[in-house]
Amino acid sequence: MNTILKRTLLPSLMAASLAGVTLAPAKPAAADDQVLRDIGIGAATNVVTGAIRGNGGVLGNAVKGGATGAAVNGANGLRRNHRHRSAVQDVGVGAGASALTGVITGDRRDTLGNAVDGAAVGGAIHLLTNGK
Repeated sequence: MNTILKRTLLPSLMAASLAGVTLAPAKPAAADDQVLRDIGIGAATNVVTGAIRGNGGVLGNAVKGGATGAAVNGANGLRRNHRHRSAVQDVGVGAGASALTGVITGDRRDTLGNAVDGAAVGGAIHLLTNGK
């Protein structure tokens, strides 16, 4: 009797618990939306600046821009007043994060160019999201 209960009850219990776990987080938190927004802005901006400068491919630039956007968002998450971002901080963090991401991804030949792209990403994020 014990094995019959295990064979019939446990699979349905597992299915019910998995369905509850996967359906419960239907709406992401607002902080996740902000991170995704900054990652998207960063990826799009870096693709455009990379195309203008003729540096790298679309996918590589999107990855660098997304990482830069996440870093700018993370740096602003450390501030006490999240509504009023600092333009200098956004540009500086963007430049540093993009230069570092370029080194990590193997684009070491143009570190200064990566920093310029990252500064543009930080500036774009600041302009588009300041006070939001």
